[in-house]
Amino acid sequence: MAKSQVIVDVKPRGIASAYIVAPFDEGKESLAKEGYKIISLQENARLRIQESKEADVSKNGNWVREGAIYVPGKGKFLTKLSPIMTNAKQATDRHRQGHDFYLTDAQVEQSLADSVELSVKSIPTNRFADCDITAYAFGEEAKKYGEFLKEVGIEEMPIWTADLQDKPFVRQVWFDGLDYWSELDCSGRYLSNVSGVRGVCESAEGTAKNFEAYTPAQIEKTLKQLGFSGVTKSLVDRLRN
Repeated sequence: MAKSQVIVDVKPRGIASAYIVAPFDEGKESLAKEGYKIISLQENARLRIQESKEADVSKNGNWVREGAIYVPGKGKFLTKLSPIMTNAKQATDRHRQGHDFYLTDAQVEQSLADSVELSVKSIPTNRFADCDITAYAFGEEAKKYGEFLKEVGIEEMPIWTADLQDKPFVRQVWFDGLDYWSELDCSGRYLSNVSGVRGVCESAEGTAKNFEAYTPAQIEKTLKQLGFSGVTKSLVDRLRN
């Protein structure tokens, strides 16, 4: 079988994006070597709006940075701090063996620090800006993305979740394409499947328009100057992932 290759299908125009069809751990590593990080739901929504409904990024689904945390006695949560992002090989290997990636108490606590409860099974596209889940997932793109979906005939976005177990675990989020109602699949245990892994990087134009970018070294130096040296390593490690 020919080795999978990173395909740059969205050229620099604010956001540059590329994808690879591979198991999650291999795809993440290949994209990182080319300067791409795994795309977030907000970035994914922005790209779909930018590129139109006919673009590959809109028609096809892919893995995103967010994860779904399942905690017995507490519930199901969407988090921007998925433990799989820093344990991609281990989590994908667990899926290869047909098992879940279970979490320590510390991982659960860290993930829930930036999360929203997955309390509903479907969200109307005209309510994206008002619903806690879509406002959290898509940020400032929530209203626009809801309008974008409505324009292509999608009236609601389903959310698929797994059943709780007797110990906490995480599933990475799959962001389906428009052919599948753009649903959030938070239930799948198939990181090992050969499927779409999408990355993103800011072009020079996008960086100037959207935010001021700083290197991890600059951030580390500034944190030390401000007396926050205790959190420097964990923060820089998180930015690099």
